[in-house]
Amino acid sequence: MTLILASASPRRADLLEQLGLSAKICPADIDESVRLGELPDDYVLRMAQEKADVIAQRYPAAVVLAADTAIDLDGRILGKPGNRAEAAKMLRALSDRGHRVLSAIAVSQGGVQHAELVATEVFFGPLSNRDINDYLASGEADDKAGSYAIQGRAAQFVQRINGSYSGVVGLPLYETRKALREVGIEPPTALAE
Repeated sequence: MTLILASASPRRADLLEQLGLSAKICPADIDESVRLGELPDDYVLRMAQEKADVIAQRYPAAVVLAADTAIDLDGRILGKPGNRAEAAKMLRALSDRGHRVLSAIAVSQGGVQHAELVATEVFFGPLSNRDINDYLASGEADDKAGSYAIQGRAAQFVQRINGSYSGVVGLPLYETRKALREVGIEPPTALAE
């Protein structure tokens, strides 16, 4: 059975490999605009579902896994920054407080889709202007939702998380494994060395 990952994210491909699975990479090119009045949870779930739908139409015999991640700060969606000034503004807003990281997955096979949303609370310590400027200079914030990567240099800003670490990275592994098992893809529980 062919598994397709509807994402260009190398982080998602790496996480999938942690399950002992590899997939054909086929990013979905969709309009990712937020609809007027759309809540963050609904937006992230819709994005994953639409990505899965687009790729499933191209490959109807395959199992398609799609995902989307966004930051919810007080009901406001923080996506990928458009530039460094926007990234700095996001990081200042996240400083010394908590926010939710929303990751949704959608698995499509044969016209049937299973989708699930995972919310994780992430708490940042206070960030100085130097912290923010040094982090931005690393380039790591450039293409990340909320302008940070928990698996990278931003880990030093995180006081604690409550929920799925892999979901914050971009693919909640527990839920992904469960969804793939439901469609007949059985990730190995132990990898051969």
